Amino acid sequence: MKKYRDKIPEEVMKMVTAEIIERAIKFGTRKNRSIFISKTSGGKGVDVRNLNPNTGEGKINLEKFLSPVRRHYTISGLGSQEEPNAVNWRALNLPLERRILLLFLVAVLFFLKGTPVKNKIYRRMGVHVGKGVELMQMVWLDHFRPELIFIGENTLIGAFSRLSVHAYEGSGKFRYGLIEIGNHCTIGAGTGIGPIKIEDHVRTLPNTTVSPYLIKIKSGSVVGWNPPSVKNPEEEDE
Repeated sequence: MKKYRDKIPEEVMKMVTAEIIERAIKFGTRKNRSIFISKTSGGKGVDVRNLNPNTGEGKINLEKFLSPVRRHYTISGLGSQEEPNAVNWRALNLPLERRILLLFLVAVLFFLKGTPVKNKIYRRMGVHVGKGVELMQMVWLDHFRPELIFIGENTLIGAFSRLSVHAYEGSGKFRYGLIEIGNHCTIGAGTGIGPIKIEDHVRTLPNTTVSPYLIKIKSGSVVGWNPPSVKNPEEEDE
């Protein structure tokens, strides 16, 4: 989306969080529920009603809460699905029409080859895609909040890789965060990526899962499983 274009990750994270808080206040009022936002994955957090940007005190509280901006936040208190006044976590994130549009586009792009056209569509969706990026077939970029994904220049995302900016933890609780992939990186086929910061010239081996196990990968690193042990035929005869 245009409003997120040319913004640094921290600015986008701040904008997205403010939007989610506003929607949480609206849904919480409608359903008579207390909804919380936390800077950690396990904390109860702050009642979103205390962070209302439309009130003087709430605006000040929100600015303090978002200073400094964290790389991930957790929303809780939405209630389990069977509770009559539960809040749908998907609806809390985005309006229905945008969710449907993003889901459709991601489904179509999933089968397209890595072409400039594919990059242009992802940019229109809000993903920050640098020049020379190649997104191969069957790559899945999260439609939850695509604007939280940043991919640097001349980076390859191998087939069947998965970039997810959110995780639903059940009982009306979910977390979301930034994915940053630097310049000249090679993300091996089948790599699983959650909220993380990957610096320049990083390579992941095929079928590696880097997050939530890692929160940052330093420039020039090669990430993957230990190579399997191999017993050569001549060794068996000794």
